[in-house]
Amino acid sequence: MRVTVVGGGVVGTMHAWQAVERGHEVVQIERETEARGASLRNFGQIWVSGRAGGEELETALRARELWEEIGRRVPGLGFRANGSLTPVRGPRELAVAEAAVAREDSAARGYELLTPAEVRAVNPALRGDFTAALYCERDAAVEPRTAQLALRAELSKSPHYTFLPGREVREVVGEHAVRDDHGDVHPADAVILCTGAWLGGLVRELAGPQLPVRRVRLQMMQTDPLGEPLPTSVADADSFRYYPAYRGPALDRLTTHQPQSPTAAAHAVQLLMVQRADGGLTIGDTHEYEHPFAFDTVEDPYDHLAEVVESLLGRPLPKIRRRWAGVYAQCTDPTRVVHRQQVCDGVWLVTGPGGRGMTCSPAIAETTANELNW
Repeated sequence: MRVTVVGGGVVGTMHAWQAVERGHEVVQIERETEARGASLRNFGQIWVSGRAGGEELETALRARELWEEIGRRVPGLGFRANGSLTPVRGPRELAVAEAAVAREDSAARGYELLTPAEVRAVNPALRGDFTAALYCERDAAVEPRTAQLALRAELSKSPHYTFLPGREVREVVGEHAVRDDHGDVHPADAVILCTGAWLGGLVRELAGPQLPVRRVRLQMMQTDPLGEPLPTSVADADSFRYYPAYRGPALDRLTTHQPQSPTAAAHAVQLLMVQRADGGLTIGDTHEYEHPFAFDTVEDPYDHLAEVVESLLGRPLPKIRRRWAGVYAQCTDPTRVVHRQQVCDGVWLVTGPGGRGMTCSPAIAETTANELNW
C-alpha cells in the first residue's frame, strides 16, 4: 500500500510512523524545509492529567504508552516519565484537587494529593509556599524542538519512507494522487492531510468553509538553565480552569469566589512549565481565540507567569532566553479529540487536536490507521 502524508508536524509524522510500521510505502511532504508550527512551539508534554474522562482520557493514555514504546527505540525524543505537580493554595483550590483525586478514573491518571513536604521530596526545586499539590504520575515529556527530527531520522532508516521538504501540495488529481508546487504528482492508495493550523487553500477547497475547527494563538517563553533539576512538570491552579477533568462544583466555587487576576483573565493564562534537556525552562501559556491575531507578543502575561513561577520556586527566574507565539488548530466541539474527515475519494483530513496534539498524536495516528484498515 502507498500512503502520502501531507504535513511534517507531529500529527503527520506519527501517521507516517504508523504506516511505515505496518509495512507500507510512505511519502511525507512538508511545505517548509522543516516543520515550524505548533509541533515545535509547545511544552513537549504528554499531558494526561487534565483530560476529559472517556474517549479523550483513553486516547491520552494510549498515546502515553505509544510515546514510551517509541522513546525506547528513539532516544533522541528525550522521552521521560517525569509526572507533574500542580501546587494549590487555600481551601478552594485544594477542594478542586481533592475532587480530582476522588474521580473514578483517578487511579488511571496516577493522581495523588501530596503535602508540601511530600512535594519537596518529589521535586526539591519547589521551595515556595503552597497548601498541597496534585501529583499526576502518568504525565510525561519529550523535547518538542527535536522530536520530529529524531522520529524522521529513525523513519529514514526504512527503504519504504521518503521525506520531501520544501513542497506545498496544491491539488488532488486523478484517484488518490496529489500535485505539489514543483509540478510533481504523488500517487497513493491513501492521502492523509495533517496540515495543522493551515486551514486555507487546498484544505478549504476540499473540506469547505464550515470546517468545525478554529485557530488558537498562544505565547510562551524559555529561560536559561535553571542550575538545578526540576524533576516534574509543573502547573498552577489556574490550569484547573482550562482542563475538563477538573469541572464540577468545586471548580464552580473557585471560579465564582476566586477569579483570576485581571492579566490572567484577559489573556486566558495558565502556568505550565517543563525543564528542557539543557536545563532551561519552557513556560507558558496564553490563549487567544479571536481573529485576526496580533502579529506581536505582549509583555503583561509574561510578567504574570514569571511572578507565578518565582512564587513556586521560591527564587528568581534565570534570564529569559527567547519568547515566541504559536498557533494551533482546535475542534470547535471540545468533546472531540480530533477532526477526521474523508474530504474526497482516498483523501482524509486529520486536524484540530488543539493543545492535545503533542499528547495524543501517536494514538490519533493509530486510530486513523485502524479505521482505514492499513
